[in-house]
Amino acid sequence: MQNQFFQPFQTDISGISLPEKFTFPFYYQPHQLSEIAASALQNHLETQTDFDHNFGLDTTQNGLVIGKMFGVLVCQNEKGELGYLWAFSGKLANENHHNYFVPTVFDMLTENSFFRKEEELLNAYNRKIENLEKDSNYHITLENFNQSKIQAEFELQLQKTRIKEQKILRDEKRNQLAPTLNEEDLQHLNFELSEDSKQESILLKKMTKYWKLTLLTLEEKVAVFTDEINQLKEERKAKSAALQQKLFAEYSFFNQYKEKKSLGEIFNNNPPAGAGECAAPKLLHYAFQHNLKPICMAEFWWGQSPNSEVRQHKQFYPSCKSKCEPILMGHMLHDLEMEENPFIMNHAEGKDIEIVYEDEVMLAINKPTEFLSVPGKTISDSVYARIKEKYPDATGPLIVHRLDMSTSGIMLIAKNEATAVQLQSQFINRTIKKRYVALLDGLLEKSHGYIDLPLRVDLDDRPRQLVCYEHGKPAQTKWKTIEVKNGKTKVYFYPITGRTHQLRVHASHNLGLHTPIVGDDLYGTKADRLHLHAEYIQFEHPITKEVMEIMVEAGF
Repeated sequence: MQNQFFQPFQTDISGISLPEKFTFPFYYQPHQLSEIAASALQNHLETQTDFDHNFGLDTTQNGLVIGKMFGVLVCQNEKGELGYLWAFSGKLANENHHNYFVPTVFDMLTENSFFRKEEELLNAYNRKIENLEKDSNYHITLENFNQSKIQAEFELQLQKTRIKEQKILRDEKRNQLAPTLNEEDLQHLNFELSEDSKQESILLKKMTKYWKLTLLTLEEKVAVFTDEINQLKEERKAKSAALQQKLFAEYSFFNQYKEKKSLGEIFNNNPPAGAGECAAPKLLHYAFQHNLKPICMAEFWWGQSPNSEVRQHKQFYPSCKSKCEPILMGHMLHDLEMEENPFIMNHAEGKDIEIVYEDEVMLAINKPTEFLSVPGKTISDSVYARIKEKYPDATGPLIVHRLDMSTSGIMLIAKNEATAVQLQSQFINRTIKKRYVALLDGLLEKSHGYIDLPLRVDLDDRPRQLVCYEHGKPAQTKWKTIEVKNGKTKVYFYPITGRTHQLRVHASHNLGLHTPIVGDDLYGTKADRLHLHAEYIQFEHPITKEVMEIMVEAGF
């Protein structure tokens, strides 16, 4: 049935205005219509009995805990009626298809699909290879070869050692008898000793030849098996690669013009794992395929947070960048009128940098929120650019340390290279004392503590950071509560290390404070600003060696 997944709104939406432009999927505030559609989906997840999936919300439920991203797309059918579509990322309860959810773009698991047939062929190769590798004759032949190789090395080394020992004995014999022999007898002795030496060398050559032929024969017997195994592996590899390319071609996405583009084309035949399986591409593909006009979209997390990421139950999140951005921005959303991309907007425009301390070698500034420390990929306006313009004769790197774009507060600036090196060494040696103030979106169980969660960048969704004990860099923070008011907690953060987004992740992660900073649009909920401010710094002046203290209150 056409549009079988298009669901009309069950509540009165007549008083809600449609958005003028479609959602920019990588940074958005959900439209009211998206929130209503998401609420309906969340209610379905709480009450459904169609599938059994452990989201980690029920402590009595068995099975592996797997939280999920879900998406909703508000759209308009050809009659002008508003409704919405639902989708989930990846598989749900190990299945691609469930009632009310749009199907995957290409289902490789359907019965009699080319993938199933090719998969069975690959499995047949696996069985052949496994049977050959387990063949008792193969193992006996291989064992004979390995044992003979060891025996050959042993016997040849033994003969080489014997040659050396016999030479020593012959030399001793010659030295002992030579003084007592006449010339004729001495010549006879040297001849005998020389013949003995030749015979030992001849024996070594014969032994070497024997073992070389013996090992070659045994190696050829082993090769009967290994050549066949390697040939099967090469054939399997070629068929697997061909299947992969065929899958890339079958994962083809529509845009509003019904133009199709495959994963292979979008990612130059090298897509990241799971590309095309996220909720957003599924939703848009189904909408374009069935002549539904996209109005707005939102995605949210359902379930327990993974240990590595910061994911809050029911929290809205943007589409991932590495997998979805090339698909959506490179093809599916082509010519669709969208909200402005905030990542190419200069949020520093109209803002001024306040200088709070200055002398002949350095200065301290109060960086406004949403202000880059150094130039970005598309925006050059930054603390560095402004300071360089104000102090054109300053030398050296200027920027001694950085603050995240969304974080406000004190930054130290060096007017020359020597000052920069001296100040940076204090940061490296951790002799500088820093204090941040943050407003957390909730209440804490403790009043102070220490957080130690190593961090690395999320390669699939930059610039988000992950907690990673295997590849992450050490990240430690001390904290203390200073005020609790209106259900929110104001804290001091004392960062020991200085990793990207360290305080934001340490605040929001379930292994940290599990309470995001107010206004954290990456790890919490968007607000008027990120309520994180570098308010205090203590350091040794690079010239006078005086202990300097600078403080700028946050204002929130």
